[in-house]
Amino acid sequence: MSSSGHGHTPAAWTGVIISFIGFCVAGAFIVLNNVPGFWAGMVLIGGGAVVGGLMRAAGLGQEPKRSAKPAVQAQPQES
Repeated sequence: MSSSGHGHTPAAWTGVIISFIGFCVAGAFIVLNNVPGFWAGMVLIGGGAVVGGLMRAAGLGQEPKRSAKPAVQAQPQES
């Protein structure tokens, strides 16, 4: 189990599931020699990325990592 929580969010799961369905659709239509069906699957793959990104923007994704080290502040110069 990953301690960083990478990908364990509703946005990540939804995006991957939609993209996986698109992959299966595109693969099935390639075997059936159906070009429009293949491109429909490719659109689903891209749609999964878009949906995942929108869900992340809506707050359902992982928070951006913050720097582990605090920023060093400049000391005021004494005159």
